[in-house]
Amino acid sequence: MEDVHVLQVAYVPHFLEDQMKRHFQVHRASEDAAPGSLGEFAAKVRILVANGESTIRASLLEQLPALELIVVFGVGYDGVDVAAARARGIAVTHTPDVLTDDVADMAFALLLAQARRVVEADAFVRARRWQEGPFPWSFKVSGQKLGVVGMGRIGRAVAARAAAFSMDVSYTARRQAEDVSWRYQPSLVALAQEVDFLVVCTYGGASTRGLISAEVLDALGPDGRLINIARGSVVDENALIAALQQGRLGGAALDVYAHEPNVPEALCALPNVVLTPHSASATTQTRKSMSDLVFANMQAHLEGRPLPTPIPG
Repeated sequence: MEDVHVLQVAYVPHFLEDQMKRHFQVHRASEDAAPGSLGEFAAKVRILVANGESTIRASLLEQLPALELIVVFGVGYDGVDVAAARARGIAVTHTPDVLTDDVADMAFALLLAQARRVVEADAFVRARRWQEGPFPWSFKVSGQKLGVVGMGRIGRAVAARAAAFSMDVSYTARRQAEDVSWRYQPSLVALAQEVDFLVVCTYGGASTRGLISAEVLDALGPDGRLINIARGSVVDENALIAALQQGRLGGAALDVYAHEPNVPEALCALPNVVLTPHSASATTQTRKSMSDLVFANMQAHLEGRPLPTPIPG
């Protein structure tokens, strides 16, 4: 397969890069490459490699006349112009399942860190402030009410972890899941009113943009806490900042942001917010598994076999 040309437009781990370099002719370029800037290799590219944060527009696809497959290193593919790809007969794959546990683990790590003020407590000890008096109280987790937005793979994994904390779990989604026992609440606002913690696990894209609105945040209230491990676009970031600054929301823990890697200074300045750099699935084991799955999709396509993980639909 050494004569197969592959275009990589985003960061992927060395596990995957090493595999690709051993088997393909790999080219690097920006996802925003201007028309005509890619060079002669563009006409030979059969596979495009992106990641979950990539924006793959029709204008890039138009520069790749031989393109057959887009492989996304990540579960999210909302940045890919899927309609343009399908109109050309270009298949699109992603990496679901292998990162579910890590993302759900991070959701709970963020929830615990925010509620129990772990980051603040660490700074308190390091600054030798303990000698001046006790650290302020935090918020109980076990036995509290947890709301999950989205009951897909990750939402289910978060809910399952909550069971170990004896939490009262309810959820909202496009439709009620018939194979889960947690209580379904069709109204997101009503769910937010009922819970202490709201964990966002839904997909990104135009249909969920700004889903966590000012109304939802006000419903969650001054004792409520928002945890987002989905997509930054799902939360109205300006409304979130205002709610936190004005004390209308108890706190937040975020792994994703509206304009990554640019995190608003206002969020960084708030003591009741825990921030991580879109790293929920970033464990060595999972990045290796994701790399293997991307490469398996590439091999299956080139060998004419069914793709292991095509995107839905």
